[in-house]
Amino acid sequence: MKPDPAEKQLGFFFDQSRCSGCYTCILACRQWHDTAINWRRVDTLEQGAFPQVTVAFLSLSCLHCETPACISACPADALWKRREDGVVLIDAHNCLGKDACGQCLDACPYQAIRFKDEPDAKAEKCDFCQQRMAMDEKPLCVVSCPTRALDAGWLSEIKNIFGGNQNARGFIYDAEVKPAIIFKCKPDKVPLF
Repeated sequence: MKPDPAEKQLGFFFDQSRCSGCYTCILACRQWHDTAINWRRVDTLEQGAFPQVTVAFLSLSCLHCETPACISACPADALWKRREDGVVLIDAHNCLGKDACGQCLDACPYQAIRFKDEPDAKAEKCDFCQQRMAMDEKPLCVVSCPTRALDAGWLSEIKNIFGGNQNARGFIYDAEVKPAIIFKCKPDKVPLF
C-alpha cells in the first residue's frame, strides 16, 4: 500500500450485515502476531424479543484515530502516530506497564489497548499488520474473513467505495478522536423468513 498524497490515513471498513461472528479475524491476528491476547474483539449485540430477535456483531481493533487519546495520555511517549499512513504504534521499551501506568487504556474510548495478565505487562494493540504492509498486503484480519466483512486501505478510498457512515450497532463515533473506520450497518429489523 503506497501513501495517497490526498489522504495519509489508513483505516478499516466493517460490513456489519456480513459478519457472522465466527472469530476468524481474532484467531488469525493472534496467530500472525504470536500473542496470547486478542488485539481484535468481536462483540455480540442482541436486540428485540421473541419472536422478533436479531443478532449483530461488531468487530473492532485499534482504530488508528486521527487524534488518538492514547498518545496524549501516555506520560512515557510510548505511543506515536506515523505521518506517512496514520498508523498508531507502541514502543514497548518505553511503556511503563499496566501496574505503573495504564493511562492509555483508560484514555481509549474503544478499549483497543491490551495488556497481558502478568506483572508489569506492557501495552499491546493492533499495528495494522506492519510486516504485511511492508509486503504490500492487507492486514490478516481482512484477508482471513470468510464473509468478507472487513476491508482496509486508505480511508479516502474506503469512503469513496463504501460511503462515509461512521456509526453501527454497538458503536458510537467519537468526534474528538476521529476513529479511522467506515461501516455498513446491519438493519435493525431483518425478516426471519
